[in-house]
Amino acid sequence: DAVYLGWKEYNARASAANFTLEETAQLLPYARSKQVRVYVALNSLLESSDLSRILDLLQALSDLDPDGIILQDPAIAYLARKFFPELKLHASTLMTIHNSAGANQLKRMGFERVVLARELTLAEIERIAANTSIQLEIFVHGALCFSYSGLCLASSFRGGRSGLEGRCVQPCRLRFRQGHKEGFFLSCNDLCALPLLPRIKGMNLSALKIEGRLKSASYIGRVVRAYRLVLD
Repeated sequence: DAVYLGWKEYNARASAANFTLEETAQLLPYARSKQVRVYVALNSLLESSDLSRILDLLQALSDLDPDGIILQDPAIAYLARKFFPELKLHASTLMTIHNSAGANQLKRMGFERVVLARELTLAEIERIAANTSIQLEIFVHGALCFSYSGLCLASSFRGGRSGLEGRCVQPCRLRFRQGHKEGFFLSCNDLCALPLLPRIKGMNLSALKIEGRLKSASYIGRVVRAYRLVLD
């Protein structure tokens, strides 16, 4: 029903191929001809020196009119609301929303949708959905971070590159040794919610999200078809 993509700048998958502004301008009409929505991720953290460039990108997004922009940094939300109020704001999972109070606060700030933190249980998601009117989206398939969503500093500590700026070196995927034990102690198994879809369908959620920005097209196609088949 929708795709999400990142530009060459300021997205949380800096190592992916990503899209240029010109490519996005070509992609949007094609997606709309197929009745598919497009969300653009500007979901890395900013430094003060980035603000003028972000204004340029927000102006471009305002002209392109995507179906939503996915944010982590409140500065982008502030600039979008102040200068480009027509843009639809989606809160990235990196904003770490774990409860209905956080979701309701983002609604008051002008957000249209919240992508909930990935470490929530099904029961917690149900409670949030019952106590907010903002649109909710959850990840149902893909890699999981060992840390809390959007709060990991391990990459900066281990590799000198910030995961919050889209440059995670994935230290949790490494083999570690403790005493006589050795293994991938911090590496989580991937999430697969296919068996959970009957319960998830009753949760009043607006969207189910499949990770794809560092995956092959054939992988994404197969996974999406599997979820589409089970949902229908």
